[in-house]
Amino acid sequence: MKFQLTFAAIVSGLASSAAAAPPTGEQVFQQRCTVCHSLQPAPGKMGPPLAGVVGRKAGTAPGYAYSSAMKASGLTWTPDRLDAFVKAPNKLVPGTKMLLGAPNPEERAAVIQYLGTVKK
Repeated sequence: MKFQLTFAAIVSGLASSAAAAPPTGEQVFQQRCTVCHSLQPAPGKMGPPLAGVVGRKAGTAPGYAYSSAMKASGLTWTPDRLDAFVKAPNKLVPGTKMLLGAPNPEERAAVIQYLGTVKK
């Protein structure tokens, strides 16, 4: 009897988690990006602030010491360029300070869409 109840609880939990909505871009940003980035300049963050990043020329946010590779990249952060960069930072900009990419395309798309709504 105890096994049946435990099994039923597990199956019920799996069914409800499978039906859960994917996280929003803001949630993904809070969970994955805020370790290194903030939206506005913040002391102690390893990465540049990301408010207004969509449409901004790479390596130009004031107050952040970009790598020479990023400053010389000539990129403008369109959604497609952000997607390629966040997927594999050193592939798009060899020598960037950003070391970790995000392999999940749905999460990248959600974060980029969210960042497109966050202005300075």
